[in-house]
Amino acid sequence: MLTAKQHQLLLFIRDRLQTSGVSPSFDEMKDALGLKSKSGVHRLISALEERGFIRKLPNRARALEVLKVPETDTAPAPLNNVVSGDFGTKPKLVETQTPRFSPEFAEVPLHGRIAAGTPIAALENHDSFVSVPIGMMGRGKCYALEISGDSMVELGILDGDTVLIESCDTARDGEVVVALIDHEEATLKTLQRKGQHVALVPANRTYETQIYEANRVQVQGKLIGLMRQYH
Repeated sequence: MLTAKQHQLLLFIRDRLQTSGVSPSFDEMKDALGLKSKSGVHRLISALEERGFIRKLPNRARALEVLKVPETDTAPAPLNNVVSGDFGTKPKLVETQTPRFSPEFAEVPLHGRIAAGTPIAALENHDSFVSVPIGMMGRGKCYALEISGDSMVELGILDGDTVLIESCDTARDGEVVVALIDHEEATLKTLQRKGQHVALVPANRTYETQIYEANRVQVQGKLIGLMRQYH
């Protein structure tokens, strides 16, 4: 799922490549989307790149390639394998054969897919739920999100995984959080405070750390578990 601006930018880049063979400039993208500054374009491009919709071609200025366009999301199949533990390191896989509707499981709302640039409010869909072992539940209200993209692979969080999030509005440095940026866009990253700024750190050396003024970032929850299905 893309935001309206992300989808608009993706189609604009695709159409320009098809007609001229050259990526549009940042000024052209800014004007086409009605943005006030090129920093908004940088953020949208980073979100599209992180989710695998585009890629930057090396050693070429203004060189972007469209890899795919959005497809209709489908509900995930039941989850039979569970990952939990300290998410400062790669999580350890734990398999469980407990039936899906065992009393030892709880139903948690699945709010959809998350990556950079995905509004939490737009994801919420309480018609979808996943079963989570009681032992994985946090102390507060929890919800689940499906991961889209590879920005956290070095912590063992892969594209298509389902993460369990405990709702909260504060977190410690080093915790993996759902962070809302400018009240519009959310991402799953490691939180680090730097004076009056907040750094959202990916776990993929090919991506850059995002740094914002502290008042631009709101914690929406922290990662407490991860579930993965094997086909």
